[in-house]
Amino acid sequence: MMEFVVVIPARYASTRLPGKPLRQINDKTMLEHVYQRAIESAATEVVIATDDQRIEAAVGEFGANVCMTGSHHRSGTERIAEVVDLMDWKSEQIVVNLQGDEPTMPAVVINECAALLHDSSADLATLASPLASQQDFENPGVVKVIADENMNAIYFSRAAIPYDRAQDGSDTARRAALHHHGIYAYRCRVLRRLVAAQASDLENCEQLEQLRALSLGLTIRVGQPSLRPGPGVDTEDDLVAVAAELA
Repeated sequence: MMEFVVVIPARYASTRLPGKPLRQINDKTMLEHVYQRAIESAATEVVIATDDQRIEAAVGEFGANVCMTGSHHRSGTERIAEVVDLMDWKSEQIVVNLQGDEPTMPAVVINECAALLHDSSADLATLASPLASQQDFENPGVVKVIADENMNAIYFSRAAIPYDRAQDGSDTARRAALHHHGIYAYRCRVLRRLVAAQASDLENCEQLEQLRALSLGLTIRVGQPSLRPGPGVDTEDDLVAVAAELA
């Protein structure tokens, strides 16, 4: 397997769930659960990136490598880009962005995301699974992706895409889309290009930063994971659901 590193961006402030990375899930903080998934993968290095001293202190308690970054970053991608520069990683180094609210992301799935960049024609890689229900298809909280026959992303949206013009009661539209999982892999040179670019109109409209890559003409390879990741955590209800799953 091609070597890769994992960076976990962790921000203390959260509108819907304040202090999210340090919320307890059973016997550990959410962030420690995410870190455990990362070190179970084939990553050669795992780094937690934050600007908050409370997170730095908590990370020290479970022995992870932490990189302190600036507080001005608007996204996890920007925070990871600062880590790349601080660590002086080479331009071809593969970095997996494992978000700090994904405590049920299987280690094998992290490996699978990184492995998609074995193909040099791919600039970025991400993962997506079949949509579980019509409700998920119509839910703006579930990000959908449609891909071409080479599994390169065509578009990501919070809307139900593609539009079902036939309206014949079939699930053709839902089967054409995939449920996007919030994990990415990229080479450092691609990451630097992304953060140097301005947000596109598409990104501003959908509030999906992967649309910046598509607007720049970058290729996003989409893989279907061998194990479907569990839910991420955005709300108190999510915390309860994830605690039950991890138990």
